[in-house]
Amino acid sequence: MKCSLLSIDLAKNIFQLCALDAQRNVLFNKKVKRSNLIHELRQIEPTFVVMEACYSANPWGRRIEKLGHNVKSIPPFLVKPFLIGNKNDANDALAIAEASLRPKVRFIGIKTIEQQDIQSLQRIRELFVKQRTSTLNQARGLLAEYGEVCDKSPIK
Repeated sequence: MKCSLLSIDLAKNIFQLCALDAQRNVLFNKKVKRSNLIHELRQIEPTFVVMEACYSANPWGRRIEKLGHNVKSIPPFLVKPFLIGNKNDANDALAIAEASLRPKVRFIGIKTIEQQDIQSLQRIRELFVKQRTSTLNQARGLLAEYGEVCDKSPIK
């Protein structure tokens, strides 16, 4: 099958696949089980695939790219204005497609495993620094209640 745009609303078990042709007409908007997504995408000629940026967008993006598709993700706050009707998977997939067609949309590329590893380490470090600062502030506050005032800088 040939389409010009394929949008995917990712979820835990059931995904929504929406395909548009070159004139932006909906070819199909159907539910696909997690286990069948790659099989369904093999049936479609390589095209532009867009999905909402979420926790599973990068691993799915890498799998889909291996099939020859050009995959990008889009921040959820850019999709929200294009949601028409009630919030459901079919409308979400259509909103993702509509948002991706806007001229000034900012796409997020799919991260490699190495990029995800670095991002994870940075987030863990940020959390440790935040927890250290919190613990030091709490200890300083408790000591101040007993009349012991400490410097703000961490102990080295």
